[in-house]
Amino acid sequence: MSIRLMMVDDHPVVRAGLRALLEADEGIEVVAEAGSGDEAMRALNLLAQTAESVPDLVLMDLNLGDGIGGIETTRQLRARYPAVRVLAVTTFDAEADIVGALEAGATGYVLKDSPTEALIAAVGEAAAGRSVLSPEVQQRLVARMTNPATALSPRETEILEALATGATNREVAKVLFISESTVKTHLVHLYDKLGVDSRTSALRVARERRLIR
Repeated sequence: MSIRLMMVDDHPVVRAGLRALLEADEGIEVVAEAGSGDEAMRALNLLAQTAESVPDLVLMDLNLGDGIGGIETTRQLRARYPAVRVLAVTTFDAEADIVGALEAGATGYVLKDSPTEALIAAVGEAAAGRSVLSPEVQQRLVARMTNPATALSPRETEILEALATGATNREVAKVLFISESTVKTHLVHLYDKLGVDSRTSALRVARERRLIR
């Protein structure tokens, strides 16, 4: 019995390339494609109403252009269709993306430049409900686990990502629905973990360490 697969990526050429690689394996059948998070949810809703039902696995890119991103799409998908597994297949290896995707419910996280054999193997593992991670991703998670004192919390990561857009403390507080004093407190802890004393240095170090994009 073949693995029924859905691909979510905002680049048609990438989807076409992945589809050709995957369907060359007789154990994989691509039953749907989507170019955005909203389109993916609509496609799943339609598939759920058919006799064949929803796919076994969704290959999810994280950067989906306008609309909801891959992490939020994964969260919504897993909440509505818990039997459908999600494998993040993306070019991003920032810690925030990895942790965000896994916390949202992704079964695995692999990079698009993985060898074809590795990608097909990852599809099989993820469809069976087994966790699968690219070697680079494993290294980042191991580093995070072995140095917990310097690992950023989800809130600290959110603040860093907001600062990366050029937002002020007040604007960050408004976006995250917290007080400005809370933002400042988080910054103190964040600077200490990164060994810096300014937001410019914090962003530089965070990008060097692949904590954010």
